[in-house]
Amino acid sequence: MLAVSTAARLATKGARRAVVVAGQRQAAVHAVRRNSSVRSFQSVAQTDRDTITRLLYSIGTKREVERHLRIFSSSSHPSQPAKFAVIKVGGAVLAELDELALSLSFLYRVGLYPVILHGAGPQLNDIMEQEGIVPDYIDGIRVTNAKTLQVARRVFLEENLKLVAALEKLGTRARPITSGVFSADYLDKEKYGLVGKITKIDKRPIEASIRAGALPILTSLAESADGQILNVNADIAAGELAKELEPMKIVFLNDKGGMFHGVTGEKLDVINLDEEYDSLMKEPWVKYGTKLKLREFKELLDYLPRSSSVAVISASSLQKELFTDSGARTLIRRGYKLFKHDSIEGIGADRFRQVVQDRDPDVLAGFQSVTGVLTQLSKTPYTIYGDEPLDVLAVVSHPPGEVPVMTKVLPSRAGMLNNVLDNVFNAIKKDHRKLFWTAPAEDENRGWHFERADGSFTRAGKSLFWYGVHDVAEVERIVKDFEAKGRIERSYLPVGPSAPPHRAAGATGAPNGTRSFSTMVRRPFNGVPGSSRGYATAAPTPPSSEPKRLGLIGARGYTGQALTTLLSGHPFLNLTHVSSRQLAGYPLEGYTKDSITYSNLSPADVEQMEKEGAVDAWVMALPNGVCKPFVDAVDRGAVERVEGKGSVVVDLGADYRFERGWTYGLPELYGRSSIRTAKRISNPGCYATSSQLLIAPLIDYIKPGSQPTVFGISGYSGAGTVLENDVASGKPITKPKVSPKSLEGGVKPYALTGHIHEREAGYHLSTLLAADGQGPHGGGGGVKVAFVPSVATWFSGILSTVSIPLKQKMTAREVVELFEERYKGEVLVKIQKEVVQLGDVEGRHGWTVGGFQMSVEGDRVVIVGGLDNLLKGAATQCLQNLNLALGYDEYAGIPKDSI
Repeated sequence: MLAVSTAARLATKGARRAVVVAGQRQAAVHAVRRNSSVRSFQSVAQTDRDTITRLLYSIGTKREVERHLRIFSSSSHPSQPAKFAVIKVGGAVLAELDELALSLSFLYRVGLYPVILHGAGPQLNDIMEQEGIVPDYIDGIRVTNAKTLQVARRVFLEENLKLVAALEKLGTRARPITSGVFSADYLDKEKYGLVGKITKIDKRPIEASIRAGALPILTSLAESADGQILNVNADIAAGELAKELEPMKIVFLNDKGGMFHGVTGEKLDVINLDEEYDSLMKEPWVKYGTKLKLREFKELLDYLPRSSSVAVISASSLQKELFTDSGARTLIRRGYKLFKHDSIEGIGADRFRQVVQDRDPDVLAGFQSVTGVLTQLSKTPYTIYGDEPLDVLAVVSHPPGEVPVMTKVLPSRAGMLNNVLDNVFNAIKKDHRKLFWTAPAEDENRGWHFERADGSFTRAGKSLFWYGVHDVAEVERIVKDFEAKGRIERSYLPVGPSAPPHRAAGATGAPNGTRSFSTMVRRPFNGVPGSSRGYATAAPTPPSSEPKRLGLIGARGYTGQALTTLLSGHPFLNLTHVSSRQLAGYPLEGYTKDSITYSNLSPADVEQMEKEGAVDAWVMALPNGVCKPFVDAVDRGAVERVEGKGSVVVDLGADYRFERGWTYGLPELYGRSSIRTAKRISNPGCYATSSQLLIAPLIDYIKPGSQPTVFGISGYSGAGTVLENDVASGKPITKPKVSPKSLEGGVKPYALTGHIHEREAGYHLSTLLAADGQGPHGGGGGVKVAFVPSVATWFSGILSTVSIPLKQKMTAREVVELFEERYKGEVLVKIQKEVVQLGDVEGRHGWTVGGFQMSVEGDRVVIVGGLDNLLKGAATQCLQNLNLALGYDEYAGIPKDSI
């Protein structure tokens, strides 16, 4: 525990140091921001964000950090201001200004905009003592006369500006807001003097600050209707602010770091008000300030949605509180009483079905139906555990005399964030000394499962966890018994020490390929079962982990930038050379593994490098028609290469997509075995990728003599970039060829016929017909696709709508089943019921399909598919192809939480 705590402290210090360095760098950027490229500024900000996010992984698992960051980011954006958190800063915390500024700058660096409100009680008392003013309190409220208010206004303004200055020094934009937000009436003028009771909150100054990219820093002074300044307790002001904004998090920073038991002195980790409030308020140690705070917190949470909670922590623990499941605070929430029932009637069959429909990953992926879940449930005795609003639902199957299996554990986002899942799991542990359960290998809550298990197997896209069993032989016996009785849906045990992983129907592993298989068992440590970290056993030979070198030619465009960012997170593949004629001599931005400078490689340079074995792979990110001289140079150099084997070449352009001797790299449709042995790979076009994935499952059902019609609409990044010299710096800067302004808020159709992706999609889809032994479609020489593209005002993301005439009547369910069968087990393919929208694909690494609609006659289907044109449409697909060709795991370096 001491070692873990030390590591966490070091990680936190590292994160804070990164904030300081990032702040210094960004402060420099601010100095020339008016005259420099917004794109360059965004690149610096993204680099800072990536660096600090990686440091966060040291205080929590990568999955929980990125999950919390993704959830918070969705509610902390200039387009959705004031939805992330309200943070009340106590006056004592302001005394540790550097610590506070670092913690708040940390949030700013990862793109979050909390609303910060501070008090200044200790500072006010010090000044009043110096000026001979004796403070007076009634019922814990400071009586405020004109002299006291005069001092308070001065102190509040000074402390506010100190905090703003400390943040700006770190490169964090902040805006002082000392008036205009709180309106108030006199609380009791005769009794308390110039003390206010808040009657109204104006959000506009706060929202304007966030829209401008600055943290709003508020004081708790209010104004009456006639313009009189009134003093308001900062805790009460923070509560009223939270009622108005309804943020995801309400945080009270104090110098003690939480609330503590008045007798034992231990920190109170969680207070569930619905269950504990009445008894707590009767405790003799709950008095004075503690009682007042508990009463205020209860009144606040009674007003807010039940999912809201209050955290009381220190400034130094802010990142651990926000980005880990365990937290670092006193968490106060309303909570719910837990239940357990031996039948679904106990909670209602409709409620149970709805939770399964909305959250079960197998149901959402189409691998199982709700009816199938109910049928499986009825085969053995079971108990359903959960809380009243069903933020968590878990099902434990427990036949007499057998080891229990938790067949379902389905938390909502609120259930995870508010620790309801832990409460439910603890209730299950009280009832069962041993337990096994499964979860998808890519479950965003996977870290939670590992933390609570004594061991696990991971195989074919699923993980099997257990607790209460510490002998491997017993685990294997239990699992074999489960398999024999059908209590788990696939084999988790290796056939032999070097046997390849078994791939069962519905597995999420990649077809035609081997995926890693691992076993983790927590061995006894000093005689204590399960007290050590796990280690791997019984694993077959894994994919290659040999470090290799990559050269990127044409790195200045959006696709090159996206690939550079991905390579920063690749465990083995290192970018060593980048070439751009216009940027030669400038540093490469966005790559965090090493410092690299752009060069201007000629074909002769490339030939010599290939001959000397300088790299293991080349990526050509060049405009169409420009690639051939460089590929020819690689070919010539490979003949004389020292090692006797040439590099892999992946072309992102269209030059080789119809070329014999080149492998077309769309693994989900045309297999992986050919890519694994390929040296020359053509990366599919973005529109063509989505079009082919949309049409392929129905290739045998297209009406003869007709053709599918695809309407595609892409973000303006798909049009590419141009370079212009920045007047201030003299450095070339990247700008879009088609700007949002030029689109005038609308969409612009272009290349209405004959787009190259139209021919590309039809050409390669026709090979599927030949592969199926059915010959040319309709006797017309293969599949023909009609394609119409448009460009829109968003940055990245493609939505493609296909209309396919069918040779027979079909139902939407039948069409969905064809897609489920075709893409069974594909990690980067998501099938959903709803129509795909931009938010489903923008910034994600996979392809999503949905909205299956049939014509009235049932002889035509319309489907929507989408992908990010810079990721699955280009850089992510390129990385898949590189991984396969270089012997790595296909998905190495691809962030699984953004698929």
